[in-house]
Amino acid sequence: MTFDIADPELNAAGQHRIQWADRNMPVLALIRERFAEERPLAGQRIACCLHVTSETANLIRTLQAGGAEVALCASNPLSTQDDTAASLVVDYGLPVFARHGEDTDTYYRHINLALDLQPTITIDDGADLISTLHSSRQDLISGIKAGMEETTTGVIRLRAMAQSGALRYPVIAVNDAYTKHLFDNYYGTGQSTIDGILRATNILLAGRVVVVCGYGNCGRGVAIRAKGLGAHVIVCEVNPLRALQAAMDGYQVMPLLQAAERGDLFITVSGDISVIDSAHLEVMKDGAVLCNSGHFDVEINLKALRQMAAEVRHTRPSVQEYELRDGRRLYVLGEGRLVNLAAAEGHPASVMDMSFANQALCAEYVAQAESLPLGVMRVPEEIDFQVASLKLQAMGIEIDTLTPEQRAYLESWERGT
Repeated sequence: MTFDIADPELNAAGQHRIQWADRNMPVLALIRERFAEERPLAGQRIACCLHVTSETANLIRTLQAGGAEVALCASNPLSTQDDTAASLVVDYGLPVFARHGEDTDTYYRHINLALDLQPTITIDDGADLISTLHSSRQDLISGIKAGMEETTTGVIRLRAMAQSGALRYPVIAVNDAYTKHLFDNYYGTGQSTIDGILRATNILLAGRVVVVCGYGNCGRGVAIRAKGLGAHVIVCEVNPLRALQAAMDGYQVMPLLQAAERGDLFITVSGDISVIDSAHLEVMKDGAVLCNSGHFDVEINLKALRQMAAEVRHTRPSVQEYELRDGRRLYVLGEGRLVNLAAAEGHPASVMDMSFANQALCAEYVAQAESLPLGVMRVPEEIDFQVASLKLQAMGIEIDTLTPEQRAYLESWERGT
């Protein structure tokens, strides 16, 4: 077995971390128990490009229990927990290619090492694995049944590939499952983003002006939690429906150039490039804090910020101070990467439980399918309902069921007023 991690001797601490997360992932534990008995993934080789965290470790254990060969590499250079990576290698015998803080060359070398498994299934978080396959490892594509994509940014990339005719195998958009985006994106991103900001800065949000750039499920989760901590929240959007929703939810809505003059803290959650650009940076107040909770480190134009700066220094862990030539100082958290993982631990395990349950069940679905249509697919509704039902069961919650009469009424059209 080949691997590339920081220090195998960190495995004991990683094992404790994995077990702690596992206690809060009951749905995945139930699936892993069934997988161990039925082995539905026997014969499958799964290459995963994901955040190497304790929650991810429990997904990888579940795939392994189902009979799959699995290789794991990081989907973000700053999200890797080195002790978790060590435990996966030492305690579970899994090939892991991830080091916290790895440079770009190492990041892509690790992706290629994971692809050396010659996968039949891929699992991605951001679509870097798939884009590498389609650019430099095309010889492997014919052996792949299908893939899964975890996050909004990756789904956007994949739909662009499908639209242009570049996508060469089916991919299930796990991000679009109701039990993913209504919970992981909203509750997970909302809480973990604020967690990362507070760990990095130790600032008080009450009374501050917080500018949230993007009002999808992630932005909504961030905005409501900032508001709950006493912040004055401004939302910036390009989608008129989302902007209207933000206004109806009680937030100020305005163009970012106007908000840039007022904000104390800026949080990007859009999935697009240069959301905060040089024009915005030019008018920000001294001491403004900038961070990103979109997948890639492109939402803040850091190149423009560096060009404006007279000096850049680290003032705290995960905090860079850019002293501008006019004397203003702007602060960037986590190098503009995902602040919830660069400065904290990412989503709580209990919400990742549902996201990764979707990944595990979709892997089973792919393994059992004779063929799947080319393109980006939704998660089958029965998997979404199964995950929700298992989560309710784990929480000790019972719900009603339709009577035969009620079901017949909903399935008929004859009855009116």
